[in-house]
Amino acid sequence: MPGGSNYPGPPKALALYTAAVDRSTSGVSVKGAKNPYTSLNGHMFSFLDGEGTMALRMSDELREAFEADYETGPVIQYGATMRGYASIPDDLLHDTDTLAEWFDKAYAWIATLESKPTKK
Repeated sequence: MPGGSNYPGPPKALALYTAAVDRSTSGVSVKGAKNPYTSLNGHMFSFLDGEGTMALRMSDELREAFEADYETGPVIQYGATMRGYASIPDDLLHDTDTLAEWFDKAYAWIATLESKPTKK
């Protein structure tokens, strides 16, 4: 079953998110039927929320540069700030080629983290 198959949010946002992931060189695919996300070695590093806003997890240095370049801020979900994540502005979500480049940078950073042990 493809990621996002039961996504209740805007279909256009899901299509753009999936396109950016597909254009990246990471080789990962979108997971999560209702809540689309990507992960590597147990670390989620991108997701699409129910309103159609994408978030991307990056190193502190990369996130700070991204937030300055795109004048965006932290990601807040359920009243809590998600550390390490930057909110992707709508215009960048529509520029899937540039977004794929940022996605690849986030992937390269997340690949440096140790694998999380499984809970099984």
